Amino acid sequence: MIESFYDVMRRQGITRRSFLKYCSLTAAAMGLGPTFAPQIANAMENKPRIPVLWLHGLECTCCSESFIRSAHPLVKDVILSMLSLDYDDTIMASAGHEAEAIIDETIEKYKGNYILACEGNPGLDEGKTGGMSCIIGGRPYTEQLRKAAKDAMAIISWGSCASWGCVQAARPNPTRATPIHKVPDIGTAPIIKVPGCPPIAEVMTGVVTYILTFGKLPSLDRQGRPLMFYSQRIHDKCYRRPHFDAGQFVEKFDDESARRGYCLYKVGCKGPTTYNACSTVRWNGGLSFPIQAGHPCIGCSEDGFWDKGSFYDRLTNIPQFGIESNADRIGGTAAAVVGVATAAHAAGSVLKRAQQNKQHKGEQE
Repeated sequence: MIESFYDVMRRQGITRRSFLKYCSLTAAAMGLGPTFAPQIANAMENKPRIPVLWLHGLECTCCSESFIRSAHPLVKDVILSMLSLDYDDTIMASAGHEAEAIIDETIEKYKGNYILACEGNPGLDEGKTGGMSCIIGGRPYTEQLRKAAKDAMAIISWGSCASWGCVQAARPNPTRATPIHKVPDIGTAPIIKVPGCPPIAEVMTGVVTYILTFGKLPSLDRQGRPLMFYSQRIHDKCYRRPHFDAGQFVEKFDDESARRGYCLYKVGCKGPTTYNACSTVRWNGGLSFPIQAGHPCIGCSEDGFWDKGSFYDRLTNIPQFGIESNADRIGGTAAAVVGVATAAHAAGSVLKRAQQNKQHKGEQE
């Protein structure tokens, strides 16, 4: 029997008061109201930790690097308390056949009740055309992936590699690298895409916390991404948005406008077309995000961002109000409109007065 989250915290000396405070902070981190804190507490007290198989395909391990830097909640709390991380060949102590046997044991023991977390994607040509990439324990990654996916309660595609294919699937894609949801015979388990290169650490842990607490998947958008983190464009909450609206743009890196912190749209920022929580949750414990550091968003959480790249080109034509650049034109137009309205009102008054005079004259006759 796997311990519950609360059992582990109590064994670690965490007080009841601290536990309830943790539940309140967790609710806030997921954008839920304070009334959800008791529900989170109840789930963590009574539900067993979720077994997780974390597999690695074609990737650079940046998702794991991001995950272990989570601050809210701390990754040690997620791994040691919320999850039963049964297999992750990057951070686990065991290796070789001993490690690979854990996959079979978890599948058999927790059939239909474990999460399959996929970092990276499979190359569908592995082992078929002479290539020997991503062979784990003597088996192609695709084989291992399909076996683990068959009886999973859910699959989480960590990062843009697993969600969209990313750089390995970019043209000409010699290994036929394929995102998880497009792998043939992947099974029927629901797939949650958590894209980004890498995803934000707190977004990753937030998804896991939601599943543990409510026993279901978070609401997803039409592309399979959690709405609580991917429902708004970065542009919508960007602190440089007022400069965009004012028509104040960086024309080239390190110009005076860049030093003043103007909008980066003209030097390639994809914030207006990219859905992610970067401008609200931010990175490094909420300290910063690329736009705040002076670099435009490259749209890494969107499908095909690598092939569609042109990272420093303005690819879209999004009109902006441009208060300063268009003030005279807008003012002139407004004045013209007022002038026309005034003239129309005057003409109407003259006509009405003439009609009244004509009517009065007729009455006198």
